[in-house]
Amino acid sequence: MSAPTTSHPASQSPPPTSTPPSSRGWGTALLLRLHFYIGVFVGPFLLVAALSGAAYALSPQLERIVYAQALTGTTPETPLSLDAQVAAAQAATGLEVAPAAVRPADDGGTTRVIFADSALGESEHRAVFVDPGTGDVVGDLTVYGSSGSLPVRTAIAQIHRSLLLGEPGRIYSELAASWLGVIALSGLGLWGFRWRRARPGRRARGLLVPDAKAPHRYRRILSFHAATGVWLAVGCLFLSATGLTWSPYAGANVTDLRATMGWTTPVLGKSLDPAQAPASGVEHTGHGDHDHAAMLEAAFSGGSFDAVLAAARDAGIDASLVEIKPTAEPATAWSVAEIDRSWPTQVDTVAVDAATDTVTDQVRFADYGIMAKLAQWGVAAHMGVLFGVVNQVLLAVTALGLAAMVVWGYLMWWRRRPTRAAGLAFGAAPARGNLRRVPWPGLIGIAGVTVTLGVFFPLLGISLAAFLALDLILGAMTARRSRPSAS
Repeated sequence: MSAPTTSHPASQSPPPTSTPPSSRGWGTALLLRLHFYIGVFVGPFLLVAALSGAAYALSPQLERIVYAQALTGTTPETPLSLDAQVAAAQAATGLEVAPAAVRPADDGGTTRVIFADSALGESEHRAVFVDPGTGDVVGDLTVYGSSGSLPVRTAIAQIHRSLLLGEPGRIYSELAASWLGVIALSGLGLWGFRWRRARPGRRARGLLVPDAKAPHRYRRILSFHAATGVWLAVGCLFLSATGLTWSPYAGANVTDLRATMGWTTPVLGKSLDPAQAPASGVEHTGHGDHDHAAMLEAAFSGGSFDAVLAAARDAGIDASLVEIKPTAEPATAWSVAEIDRSWPTQVDTVAVDAATDTVTDQVRFADYGIMAKLAQWGVAAHMGVLFGVVNQVLLAVTALGLAAMVVWGYLMWWRRRPTRAAGLAFGAAPARGNLRRVPWPGLIGIAGVTVTLGVFFPLLGISLAAFLALDLILGAMTARRSRPSAS
């Protein structure tokens, strides 16, 4: 079915569908073509990631509303002991196994007694919520990852992470994270080109603030796209960099780079055999909502949760949010970890010999290297927990702004379409042929950067190769159509 032939009024006519490559420098022309192709082909991934990311940023408040009964406890002057609360959880559920971990209640909250359950998925555990004042079980839910997210937040996180498609779905989020940084940088380059060309007295309009009075609808949309992009560019670059640390392919390269450069997180030594020193390695603390942390131990060998926590408190574990992990091995210590990743970060960890209630090892956040600290802060900020509500609002605004830019980009593409075409038509891509204008040093530099990025970020390299192949095919088809037919 053909679309009717239409024409725009003079005041609403779109700009030319393509710009000859000679009308702007080769660098700007290449950036424009790259920006266009990323927007067209990766835009849907960016849109889903942005909307689900905004929802995740605001999900803690939703979680507290939906699961208020399980998360709200009484605040008696003398709460029940942790050991009594663990026993209450076991009695109420009929579980005879020992808990994998216990998270004592903070003010007004409930204690989480966490059990391993083979019927659940990877990184999922069964959490029994106990009122610390009465010992009543007020909730029994599945929790996910190191953050202990509940089902609603977990579902949002899985959409953001993999579109609910499991491991294969993670390709989408890695593509989005990989190209987000590239499209932000190319957009900044184009913005700088327009800034230099704009008259000094009119630079702010359309570049720093949207120009709602622009004479053409296309120009109005472009002004909203450009002004929003320049304000959100740093946030987009941050989300791209931190998001890639969770990705299956680029994330593995990031992990290897950290190990090679000595940027790893110190590892707590839990062995009670002095001859066995802890092996250093990269811990993904805070990544539990995205990567699959090791399963928690499912049993413990004697000991008291109250005594172990008291020993940890004496050793300086003073955060209100802590997690106690018992162990199934008699020659292995329990661990008590601070899990408050808001600012100032409290993630110190100690190992406690449950037989003697003595601290055998400790890892302090103050002793982390600068890169390990930056990784910890970056992950916390990406998840919206580093600076509390302010962090959540900034993430939501950035994500929704990114979603709006994707929509505006598609609207600009639609406005550039030839309106007198006989059928459905889309806007033409910026003119090709710019690589032929690049001097040899520039070509070598572009090739070197492209290959390096393609190796370190594999999905970026593969998709870029696909873009180039598609561009060549489309170019050949266009040339064939424009070639005069033989008489």
